[in-house]
Amino acid sequence: MTDIAAQLAEIVGAGHVLTGEAIAEDYTHDEALGIEPVTPAAVVRPADTAEVAAVVALADRSGVPVTARGSGTGLSGACLPQPDGIVVSFERMNSVLEVDTENHLAVVQPGVTLAELDEALAPAGLVYPVFPGEYSASLGGNVNTNAGGMRAVKYGVTRQHVLGLEAVLASGEVIRTGGRVVKLSTGYDLTQLVIGSEGTLALVTEATLRLYPRAPHGATILAPFSTLEEVTAAVPKVVASGVGPLILEYIDMLTMAAATAYVNLDLGIPQEIKDTALAYLVVALESTHEDRLEQDTAAVAEQLTDLGAIDIYVLPPTAAASLIDAREKAFWVAKANNADDIVDVVVPRASIPEFMAKVRDIADGSASWIAGCGHAGDGNVHLAVFQADPEVRSEVMTDLFRAGMDLGGAISGEHGLGRTKKHYFHALEDPTKIDLMRRIKAAFDPKGTLNPGALLDA
Repeated sequence: MTDIAAQLAEIVGAGHVLTGEAIAEDYTHDEALGIEPVTPAAVVRPADTAEVAAVVALADRSGVPVTARGSGTGLSGACLPQPDGIVVSFERMNSVLEVDTENHLAVVQPGVTLAELDEALAPAGLVYPVFPGEYSASLGGNVNTNAGGMRAVKYGVTRQHVLGLEAVLASGEVIRTGGRVVKLSTGYDLTQLVIGSEGTLALVTEATLRLYPRAPHGATILAPFSTLEEVTAAVPKVVASGVGPLILEYIDMLTMAAATAYVNLDLGIPQEIKDTALAYLVVALESTHEDRLEQDTAAVAEQLTDLGAIDIYVLPPTAAASLIDAREKAFWVAKANNADDIVDVVVPRASIPEFMAKVRDIADGSASWIAGCGHAGDGNVHLAVFQADPEVRSEVMTDLFRAGMDLGGAISGEHGLGRTKKHYFHALEDPTKIDLMRRIKAAFDPKGTLNPGALLDA
């Protein structure tokens, strides 16, 4: 690698090539549980698309693996480097290149974080609605994992908001897909193919994103229920009511207690309610009109009462923001409490009660502890699995994924497969589909240099 490192320095500058002890520990992993960090041979920090293309072309000629990295907030091991490979870190490519207020779109580089984009959009009264729960996440990472989050019940996931991409192929060639229009029917949709590919098909160097007007008024309702079944049964009815909730989340009793304690949040819920409630439903609403928001809030509160809620709390803005913050930190709570694995199965939302019943049976049958929360509005169930025995845990995870797929769902709703969930995907998915994915991978990356080991075997 000495010669390659010298060539990399010629491309990006010596100060932006890291090797040996200069490689910080943060580059060796993402936030996935249960995988060992790997130190790559080199980390490069390109400044523009031309430098990315030159780096990737060099790696392809030399047979050196390339792993793209944004903020490293992923939960599936998708940006785990290879020991003999190059990490392309997009930390320097972090500019919001354009905010088009007339066409409601933004053009961003992959290293831009959600927080930075939101700050740039706020003065224009616009918002990029995808919010996977970590505002330090990069847009490049969001594109590569097709990130979702709590607002997906209203706005959908990343692929609904990416209009076009600039990307570098394994050969070093640069392509543009899509464009600045909201509809397109011209050949294969390469934009959608790259989204969610976890860096295995191309390196995204620019994204054109769809924006929306920023709603000035919001309200958050917290409804405790006696059973999780009542919560999950209420979700389709709230969606069908027509209020268009921004957020529709369920949180089980244990996760609520742990998450609120983690952020030191007291919601003022009486102890007798806490003792009775086994699960909570969080409904956030937004509107451009304050009077309409008040009407929708009252209607949802009445509906939840009729559906069996023990009580209804319309939270003050500060408490509401703190609760959402606590919910976003559910993964960190699970990690701090030594969870052994995490699950983000997605099922049809009306099937959540049946899936959760299967989860309970799997937990009881394996002497495991499984707790969690989820984006109930779109059927995305997030679970923390506590089972120290690796063989038993593997069986538990397989059973959980199979249960979700049997209901018409999928292994991952938003975290992706990376390396941590890949083998379950290969064991449970249709082999014909996996073979087709291999052929697509070969068409984009014939030598297999882009993120080998993620999604598919190296």
